[in-house]
Amino acid sequence: MSIEILMPALSPTMEEGTLAKWHIKEGDTVEPGDLIAEIETDKATMEIESVDEGVVGKLFIEDGTEGVKVNELIAVLLEEGEDASVAAGVAAKVKPHVPEIQHPTEAAASEATQVASAPSAPAPQPAPQADSVLSNGHIKASPLAKRMASQAGLDLASLIGSGPAGRIIKADVEAAKLSPPKAAAAKAPAAAKAPLTPVDVPSPDQMGLIPGSYTEVPLNTMRKTIAQRLTTAKRDVPHYYLTIDCEIDKLLKARKDLNANSPQGEGAFKISVNDFIIRSAALALKLVPGVNSSWAGDKLLQHNHADIAMAVAVEGGLITPIIRAAETKGLATISHEAADFAKRARDRKLMPEEYQGGSFSVSNLGMMGVANFTAVINPPHAAILAVGAGEQRPVVKDGALAIATVMTVTLSCDHRVVDGAMGSEFLGHFKRFIEDPVTMLL
Repeated sequence: MSIEILMPALSPTMEEGTLAKWHIKEGDTVEPGDLIAEIETDKATMEIESVDEGVVGKLFIEDGTEGVKVNELIAVLLEEGEDASVAAGVAAKVKPHVPEIQHPTEAAASEATQVASAPSAPAPQPAPQADSVLSNGHIKASPLAKRMASQAGLDLASLIGSGPAGRIIKADVEAAKLSPPKAAAAKAPAAAKAPLTPVDVPSPDQMGLIPGSYTEVPLNTMRKTIAQRLTTAKRDVPHYYLTIDCEIDKLLKARKDLNANSPQGEGAFKISVNDFIIRSAALALKLVPGVNSSWAGDKLLQHNHADIAMAVAVEGGLITPIIRAAETKGLATISHEAADFAKRARDRKLMPEEYQGGSFSVSNLGMMGVANFTAVINPPHAAILAVGAGEQRPVVKDGALAIATVMTVTLSCDHRVVDGAMGSEFLGHFKRFIEDPVTMLL
């Protein structure tokens, strides 16, 4: 029986991706572990290996195709004894991939037309079926979930997936292992995510733009994801902001002294101001653990470690690699990790586990000369710290005017999780660490 290769979900939130490049062609023989394709997500480009063996009967998606939905058929492998007619039979049943190009306003109008023309009486609905089971009996599950279920002796057909399009993921298997007798019965079918309400974006004509006076720039996958996630965050998360000034002259001197004593060769380091900021934020989070939490509807999830996501600008958007357990790491370690993450982020070589999750974010635009700004919270985090440039300003010390290097930071807080007093307490500890770096050693 032929083997269908589906568009994989490379993260729990992935809904579509770009098939950047095939490493196989029709007629090639592949074995488990062979590199077959490169898939581009909103954050990185991942290499995909075959999990089965066979002969490539048909490639349904061309190199560079964008908007390929998770679980869409992208290729078929022929097993021993099968010929091209089998692939042709599969191809005859497959709808050609059509990229979604509908304008938002057109989509909204189309939806409104469908609603208006719908019959008043609801049509009878078929009996509910788990989203993870396709009509042909194939169960949608990630390779890791399949392996974990097999090792645990669990029947995948008894599980209901919570991943994209009902796909069974690692978390579903782990939940079933904790309560095997009632895994399928107790868990209600995963409700489909409600799509974002289409934004009523005017057409260029409605904007009053003259044809030829602008250039249309197509959105890449990363920019689409940023737009969707941050629109949702700004709409659904109740933001408020706390701003504080920090004097960083002692920090700058400590940084200069440490870098002057950096060893040569492999152990060398070059500590940045941002490394101090990450370390200070991590220590402050451990002192005020309520800020180091996530909103989970009917409960809060308080994280055991300060996993700090740092915003890195890349071509076409930004990505937030995570310094895990930053409170346990020294400045040199943080510096090495941050530099490595930033380089691989720009090369689109980060692994999903290196930028997904986390408990807190830092966005630093100081190196670009921005004095102060506010940032949008990146769920599931409950706060993000926006850091401005250190600049010389007049300050009053002991009743006299003086000059100090001052850095303005603004904490954006999710009011469901972080109240004003808690956010202020966090900033107080952060300021103490930044203004007197030796206290980071205590």
